[in-house]
Amino acid sequence: MELSTLSTVVDAGPSVQLRNSSELPYDGAIAAARTCYASRVIAADEITDGQRARIGPLTWQGGHHTVYQHATFEFALSGISRQLVWSVLHSFPFYNTEQQSQRYVKLDEPAAHVPPALAGAARALYTRSILDAWRAYGELTRRLEPQVMAILSELWRLPERRGKAFGRSVRREAEKKAIETARYVIPVACHTAMVYTVSGITLHRLRRMAAVGGASAEATCVIEQMVQEVRRLDPHFFEFIGEAPLPGDETPEFRAPPGASAETAQRFDQSLEGRRSKLVDWSARAPQVVAEAVRHVLGQPGLSDAEATALLLDPARNPYRLEQMNVLSHSPLMRALNHAHYTFRKKLSHTADSQDQRHRMVPGSRPLLTRTVPAAPDVIEPALIAADPDCRRLFRETVEAQWHARAELLRLGVEPELALYVLPNALALRFEESGSLLHLLHKWTIRTCLNAQREIYEASMDEIEQVRELHPQLMAHVGPPCVVRSGHVRPRCTESNHFCGVPVWKSFPAIERHV
Repeated sequence: MELSTLSTVVDAGPSVQLRNSSELPYDGAIAAARTCYASRVIAADEITDGQRARIGPLTWQGGHHTVYQHATFEFALSGISRQLVWSVLHSFPFYNTEQQSQRYVKLDEPAAHVPPALAGAARALYTRSILDAWRAYGELTRRLEPQVMAILSELWRLPERRGKAFGRSVRREAEKKAIETARYVIPVACHTAMVYTVSGITLHRLRRMAAVGGASAEATCVIEQMVQEVRRLDPHFFEFIGEAPLPGDETPEFRAPPGASAETAQRFDQSLEGRRSKLVDWSARAPQVVAEAVRHVLGQPGLSDAEATALLLDPARNPYRLEQMNVLSHSPLMRALNHAHYTFRKKLSHTADSQDQRHRMVPGSRPLLTRTVPAAPDVIEPALIAADPDCRRLFRETVEAQWHARAELLRLGVEPELALYVLPNALALRFEESGSLLHLLHKWTIRTCLNAQREIYEASMDEIEQVRELHPQLMAHVGPPCVVRSGHVRPRCTESNHFCGVPVWKSFPAIERHV
């Protein structure tokens, strides 16, 4: 389909399918509860009607909710918005998901959430805004691809290399980088698809809190479908336990006065001092406390601070640093890094933060967009777009039109939560984020690779630089996999045929990123 001829927004509504689950979810939870007081493990098929009616409510009312984590539900979700995923489904730690990528999947079809509540002029305005944004996405992709191809050709010395296969590989990479950048104008209403797995207690919590996030109507619809899928499998799971959905207007988030203003955003930006991520708080004695913890774990009071730190972080001393699988939390030794804690103030686009929030052990207090988005366009402009006058002009025209569409929807009486859906992936988010060095170490290893999303890469580099200045003892061996692995194990790069083409390990952190 040619994007220039688009005339219809595809929205068949959300699709929710329970594709895998525990065999007897409720009985399995009751059996787990009984096992606590039995001389053996109780099986799910041993549970009686009386135990279902008695033990379930007893454990629920007593707050013994861990028994409901043994029930697991794996859903196939499609036709849901990126805004729903960011504001609700990925806004807390206790889930697992694999989601369709806008970085690698070209959005040929304008598929987006259209709130059922919209009608008449508001619906027409909404869908027109979605279609206009999709056309801009197509045009930006077309304009950006040759620019990226030129950068990659120089970076990878394409003229010096022979072989059509390598040339095709570079062209594919150029297309990926082009759509990755063009997607900044795609609205947050854009459909996505995912495999989404949660425990039983998490599903109960999602149901209770569906109206609290930033997409309450859509969340209520989708989560209720998830609940109904489970009811069909096991009616008992919501028969004996659980709480009714919490009305949105009874929450402290709803009752707080609106706070959106350009001045508030400006003060936040000034506090960043030109960074994407600014260190604002930390464990003052982190190096000393971490070293002391190592001595206590190993029972070696004679270890110096330097020796203790090397046992944790030096790949030559610690093979865990060279593992492909993240086993850090499973190591008694590495858990000493939990005592070093850092808080950052940061600003990312909606699309970058949708990836950043997947680092669930480095949580953030993300904004309620209905209360914080200012009236004028407020976006993150990708570097590739900023470098090209024509692309920049189209980008700015598009985001201005999206903000105008939101303002018109509000004027027509559309709820602020629904009007937000027309805003772009480029929408700027401002928040605080914290984590222990144990979990930041994993994040920084992944996100300082040149294949990482650029905004998150830049924020991670900011964070590493500031913590290194503060606690150099803890940062001597921090960087992407090729830096950590260099001189210790082959291959240096863990990306296989997606190697960025830059010998980062030779000069890190003094790296110039081109795309």
